[in-house]
Amino acid sequence: MKISFKLFIAIVSFVSICTVACKKNSTTGPSRMTVSLTDDPSAYDAVNIDIQDIQVNSSADSGAQSGWTSLPLKRKGVYDLLDFKNGIDTVLASQELPAGTVSQIRLVLGSNNSVVINGATFPLTTPSAQQSGLKLNIHATLVAGIEYKIWLDFDAGRSIVQTGNGSYSLKPVIRTYTTATSGAIKGMVMPAGSHSIVYAIQNVSDTIGSAIADSTSGNFLIGGLQAGNYNVAIHANNSYRDSTISTNVATGVVTNLGSVQLHQ
Repeated sequence: MKISFKLFIAIVSFVSICTVACKKNSTTGPSRMTVSLTDDPSAYDAVNIDIQDIQVNSSADSGAQSGWTSLPLKRKGVYDLLDFKNGIDTVLASQELPAGTVSQIRLVLGSNNSVVINGATFPLTTPSAQQSGLKLNIHATLVAGIEYKIWLDFDAGRSIVQTGNGSYSLKPVIRTYTTATSGAIKGMVMPAGSHSIVYAIQNVSDTIGSAIADSTSGNFLIGGLQAGNYNVAIHANNSYRDSTISTNVATGVVTNLGSVQLHQ
């Protein structure tokens, strides 16, 4: 299958810009993690949580102080947990991370936390979360090219504790769960000297993703693909003939096309 000249020029220009920041020629590239907040129903009027930072740790040692990476928040500040109940959620952060195991996530809260009961607002004390952040074990294995979503399922009803003097404290009860939201295609174009560009195409002409095959190994990886059928079009930049392979992508799976031999 031939790629139109205009489409080819547009995609090559786009890829050229991206190569400064991306590992364009690696099948061990990044994964993407998206962290979302949701809540279980509770009897309060509002539960306001001041979210200041979300960090992930790829260290195998759950007690390690190193290895923490902050995920840029979509918005810092107060979230009313009750806005995100009954299956509703909101994205807190989304970031590319190196493939590998993420052992923990840490939620760091500010001081502007409160609960509203019968129209009256009460501050929530959160000493441990304010000082170092609330650590949650997740043990998620991130695969290159696959996007993952992690939910922080906040149980507001169980997280608020009334003290003896009529005040309230926040002792977060949070359940975490992870799911893959996309798939990927990888393979090897031979000979590597063909300097090929690989496209994942749907609906005859819709280019969903692309990659430049490594000029030494021929390896390529196209990640972030939704489940479905694709034509993988390989365009060689010299005397080798183009090639097209039909394949299927499943969520959470890296489809391996193996070695694809081009001919002159």
